[in-house]
Amino acid sequence: MHFVNGHTSNIRLNFILKALCVGLITGLVVSSFRWLAELAGNFSLKIYKQAIHNYWWILVLIILAFIVTYIVGLLMRGDPNIKGAGIPQVEAQLSGFMEMDWHSVIWRKYFASVLTMSTSIFVGREGPSVQLGAAVGQGLAETRHYSASQRRILIANGAAAGLAAAFNAPLAGTFFVMEEIYHNFSPLVWITSLTSALSANFISLYVFGLGPVLPISYNHIFPLGHYWQLLLLGIILGLASRLYQMGLLKVPGMFDKIKTIPWYYKSLIPMLLVIPIGLFLPVTLGSGSRVILNISHVMP
Repeated sequence: MHFVNGHTSNIRLNFILKALCVGLITGLVVSSFRWLAELAGNFSLKIYKQAIHNYWWILVLIILAFIVTYIVGLLMRGDPNIKGAGIPQVEAQLSGFMEMDWHSVIWRKYFASVLTMSTSIFVGREGPSVQLGAAVGQGLAETRHYSASQRRILIANGAAAGLAAAFNAPLAGTFFVMEEIYHNFSPLVWITSLTSALSANFISLYVFGLGPVLPISYNHIFPLGHYWQLLLLGIILGLASRLYQMGLLKVPGMFDKIKTIPWYYKSLIPMLLVIPIGLFLPVTLGSGSRVILNISHVMP
């Protein structure tokens, strides 16, 4: 009995050490990606600020959109699995419906996402970070010739680490994997995903510091008697999110009807459409964090 318990403990410790490696590597990859993405986003914002006072800069934005579309299109043609956010691909991979080339995903997704964010299009870093982390986990499993079950766990660990490094949120990364990616509760997956998330978060904190991703100050305590408003707010947000999701899921079908543009160059359409929005409402550009921070700063 003691031998069995000791053997089980050794297996768990072995998995935790592997998860630690996945988290540290993912932390380095995603932190560098996050840093470059922020630089790219700030670069396009500077162009938008110039375009407000000098309309010739609009031409620069249009040229940038064409250049980015061409390069990203070449990357997607080389590996179609990098298109989109990346989370559906990870879910499909863990469900056994598809396979990905982790070498290709890491470098293609990395550069394609950074270039896309340089146009300040409405995309966030969570999807690419999750897919990059999953690719790191897959890469470690395949280079070490681990079994299929171990490989699956390491992919989930990498996904948790990717989200943790993207937002300095290790618990969110762990819960995300259990609820959205892995779809069932496993103590082994839980503890290894948490290990990966914490180690990736350690790297992220070292690079970006201890400050929160969304530094929102709270000057007042929400009165207990007003808590019923939170229930109403939750209902409104749930309905609005569902409506947004329904619209979002219809967009690929609308794009499929456009036959004159190859699928790998259709990102040009949103990149051009975002330009007038950026000229009149630059605060809305990017992932949406600027909107949240601006709202929080104007509140009494």
